[in-house]
Amino acid sequence: MIHYNPKDWFGLIFHFHKSDTFRKLFWVILSVAIYSGIIVYLEQEVFFTTFSSSVMHSLLGFVISLLLVFRTNTAYERWWEGRKQWGALVNVARNYSFKIRTYVSDESAQVRMIRLNMLYPYALKEHLREADYTLLPSEIQVEIKRISGKMEHIPNAIALQMQSELKATEINTAQELAMLEDVNRFTDICGACERIKKTPIPYNYNIFIKKFIFVYIVTMPIGLGASFGYWTTLVAAFTFYTLASLELIAESIEDPFGSDTDDLPTDELAETIERNLKEV
Repeated sequence: MIHYNPKDWFGLIFHFHKSDTFRKLFWVILSVAIYSGIIVYLEQEVFFTTFSSSVMHSLLGFVISLLLVFRTNTAYERWWEGRKQWGALVNVARNYSFKIRTYVSDESAQVRMIRLNMLYPYALKEHLREADYTLLPSEIQVEIKRISGKMEHIPNAIALQMQSELKATEINTAQELAMLEDVNRFTDICGACERIKKTPIPYNYNIFIKKFIFVYIVTMPIGLGASFGYWTTLVAAFTFYTLASLELIAESIEDPFGSDTDDLPTDELAETIERNLKEV
């Protein structure tokens, strides 16, 4: 995730990050400009057409804007829901560690239980990134492999071990139920993140927007050439940049658990949880 100062207007406007949509779309934008120039040249220098559909394109532009606003809002809701779930994970990890230190008298059991608490965020973030646990520090890899055994769902394996450790402690029933509620919250958060991860935007809706943008841009030089002349080249290129950028942004944030620049800082959150629990 990129950290930046939202108040630095000029710095943001004139800075082109490697993930900026203009960099990704540059050659496509150039192709649209060249295509538009060719169409306008044919209209004005070869066929001498006077056909104009600026009104129709204005109406279609309004429609496509509404579609893209809905698309972007839906993607942002998924991103924000993921952030809320990871915020809840931070809180439940802290609360559970406080209860361990308060209720459990055996210090060796405290260490084991808090260590499992630390491992869970690391296991969850890699589970949501196609389970590439080799990217974790070697010490954590060894512990996760020992705990999980033959289980493929690593967060579930750790949650199961957390419940086993809890069951083995000498605490009263009320304390056990309070701690068990926290352990269950870990699994609830994992399930909510999996729901976001495994439920993409419906295929037909996604494809329709892309086709709509393509047809709109391809027909723009034909409809606006007579009215704007060679300025249509810039109009079409800028319009494509605007519409395609919104679609790219939505695609980038609709799956918030990856390692792209716009994804959630799950690495930092996992490290924050570890630091907090070590203090406990």
